[in-house]
Amino acid sequence: MLEGGCKVVKEGLLEKRSDGLLQLWKKKRCLLTEEGLLLVPPKLPEVPPPPGSESPPPPRVKQLHFSHMKTVDCVERKGKYVYFTVVMSGGREVDFRGPQEQGWNAEITLQMVQYKNRQAILAVKSTRHKQQHLAQQQPGPPALPSQPQPPPQPRGGLRARSASNSA
Repeated sequence: MLEGGCKVVKEGLLEKRSDGLLQLWKKKRCLLTEEGLLLVPPKLPEVPPPPGSESPPPPRVKQLHFSHMKTVDCVERKGKYVYFTVVMSGGREVDFRGPQEQGWNAEITLQMVQYKNRQAILAVKSTRHKQQHLAQQQPGPPALPSQPQPPPQPRGGLRARSASNSA
């Protein structure tokens, strides 16, 4: 469980292609939660800072939230790696590679679909709640007559043709 209360579904190392000119693959420790994918620099060896020196800044955590994800595209399987791309809603693409046997792309896709389904269910419940609230505030529909009215009769000039009359 993370500080924000999100449950970690999967944890491990993936490589992310950098956005720079050389587009190098950089290892990232990834935490897949019910809300998205957290990217953390890999753990550094625990060496205590010398006395009197400042502690290093905390590692920069990048979050790819499911609300901003459009899709996860599996690009190819090559050697021991599977290459996949996370496409964000703004059109930004984030490339990853990881061991095939770990199934990161499938697990990310599954969690994203479950997240979007939960959001859709919440939206429907919210809409229904609003509709019920509005229905309670509005006066009821006008009363219907107690005696059923006969259906309207066609007005003169309309006659059914018989089979012998049709030409």
